[in-house]
Parts: sequence; structure tokens; C-alpha cells
Amino acid sequence: MIAPYDANTALLVLDVQNDFASPGGSLAIAEAREILPFVNEEIARARRGGARVVYTQDWHPESTPHFQKDGGIWPTHCVHDSWGAAFHPDLVIDDPMLQLIRKGTGGEDGYSAFTVMVPTSLEKKPTELEQRLRAWGVKRIVIVGLATDYCVKDTSLDARRLGFDVTVLRDGTRAVNRTPGDGERALEELVRAGVHLR
Repeated sequence: MIAPYDANTALLVLDVQNDFASPGGSLAIAEAREILPFVNEEIARARRGGARVVYTQDWHPESTPHFQKDGGIWPTHCVHDSWGAAFHPDLVIDDPMLQLIRKGTGGEDGYSAFTVMVPTSLEKKPTELEQRLRAWGVKRIVIVGLATDYCVKDTSLDARRLGFDVTVLRDGTRAVNRTPGDGERALEELVRAGVHLR
């Protein structure tokens, strides 16, 4: 059990989108749908405790160096305004003031909710996430979503680098595992960086 949610805590719900979490998704992650009841309960717990809930989405253009067809490593996925980019229909989104961070909107690469990388210069640029969290007085971040070995890992590492206390909820995430064991290796790296696993 993690510490109770409060106004100094934010729950980050990372990339629970059709292309990752639905069986017909172009980059469907094994067992991803199984996290949805847990994630939805965590969202409810966070709201009851007065914490902020922030959702992220991959939101790519039709062509980006992120995709295999353009020289990257991934199949085309989460193209803006597509079924694949939409949140999974079973994900609870009940906030009229939805807090949303979209990643890759200009063709940028990267996995963290805090930064994106400009492909032409390899320069990292911040998203709006840190600015919002600081403005809300957030000190502690709890993370669920997809995928353990990419967006969860990189977001957690950036959050630690920025001085946040970070907890990843294992029951609320699943790994791509392009290489078998990637998910477990990512969790080990997070522990070494001072991230709490629950």
C-alpha cells in the first residue's frame, strides 16, 4: 500500500491508448488491458485524496523518425486523431478540467512525459508537465500506465532527476519487452535511481 494521496501528490497515467492497450492496436502490449481495473481504482483513490491526475498521450504525425517506415524502430502508432491514439474506452476519464500532456505532436522523439527530443538536432525540450506540477506544489508523483520499459521508465528517471519523490505501481503497468526481460531490467534501473516500487 502506498502513502495516502494528498494535494502535494500527482498521479500520472501514461499512454493508456488503443494502440498499446487494445488487442487490435498496432503496438499492443501483452496483458495491457489487465491493468485497467487497477488504474481506474488508483484514479479514484487519487481524486478522493485531492491529488492531481495527469494523463499523457502519444500523439504523432503521420510521418516521424520514431516510425519504422521513416527510419525508426516502431511500427506506426498513435497517429493524431486516430482510433489508435484515443484513450482505451475502459479508462476512466471523469475530469471536466482534463490535465493532458501530448507527446510527439511535432514529430519529436522520446518517451518521457517531461521531455521530447528534436530529431534534427537531438536537443531535448521540456513539455509543460514540470511547470504544471511545480505550480500545483506537487512533491510526490505516482506513476501507472504503459509501458514499463519505455515511457514509465524514462518519465520516472526524469522525475527523480528533477527532485520529485517517485513511486511506480507495478500492478498498473506492463512492459513491451522487445527483448525478453526488458521490463524487469527497467524496474531494477528505477530502484537504483531511488524510485519506489509498490
